[in-house]
Amino acid sequence: MRILIAGELNVDLVMQNYHAFPALGQEVLVDDVSLTLGSASAICAAGLAKLCNEVVFAGKLGCDSWGDLCFNSLTQLGVDCSLITRDPKIKTGITVSITAKDRALVTYLGSIAELRAADIPDEVLRTCRHLHVSSFFLQKALRPDLKSLFARAHTFNLTTSLDPGFDPEEKWGADLSDVLNEVDVFFPNEVELAAITPNPRTLTIAKLGSKGCRAGDLSIPPFSVTPIDTTGAGDSFNAGFLHAWLRGQELAQAMRFACACGALSTLALGGTAGQPTEQQALDFIRTNPPAR
Repeated sequence: MRILIAGELNVDLVMQNYHAFPALGQEVLVDDVSLTLGSASAICAAGLAKLCNEVVFAGKLGCDSWGDLCFNSLTQLGVDCSLITRDPKIKTGITVSITAKDRALVTYLGSIAELRAADIPDEVLRTCRHLHVSSFFLQKALRPDLKSLFARAHTFNLTTSLDPGFDPEEKWGADLSDVLNEVDVFFPNEVELAAITPNPRTLTIAKLGSKGCRAGDLSIPPFSVTPIDTTGAGDSFNAGFLHAWLRGQELAQAMRFACACGALSTLALGGTAGQPTEQQALDFIRTNPPAR
């Protein structure tokens, strides 16, 4: 299954288990730290690759050490990086994730905001089965032409999906509602769902964290795990759902598989270290009944 991800790229600096949340003028300690591949799009791409999908990534990076980390990490995961361009005039983005039971994120956009729809040629769309985009509100150069990109994908018989991500300005622009006219699967979380009106023609999979997930009247309970780091769990969920849904699994099965992928991803530090293979996810489902 060949899947195209048009997305943002950045590194994640994950600071785990703060002793107190930082305030201006104060210093606090954390128990662990890692610098790793970040971004919702890259974590989803990594999850799809781990599940043995053929993944193509379109994105922008700076010509710096953070860009090297992103590019090398995706390459080592088996992702086709031929549509990732390096630009010496921009810096690779970074997100500082301060985590404990929940997390706070601080992001420098840099390369995150630079990808454009024109960077994705028809020749690549023709070879793919599905197009996924994450971080609608951060991808500032892609956002104005995203509807036309999805429409172009549909002309080549691709299905499409979108994870909006959080809007740092909390404006939740009306343009997103228009884009959803060209989206087959929509992946908001609980906060995003409360701020955005889904398109009734779009399959909306609401990610509800400790309450599992929901699509219309269909609810799937979560798996009970003790998370180490929740960074990227929603993106691993997206990867799991797309992997199962694109293979024709029934909606409930695909949602349950997605919940397993999201849960397993929380058992290691960073967004990609805990992502499962297909067999690992199936074994986990078989031996771990969902929480009630």
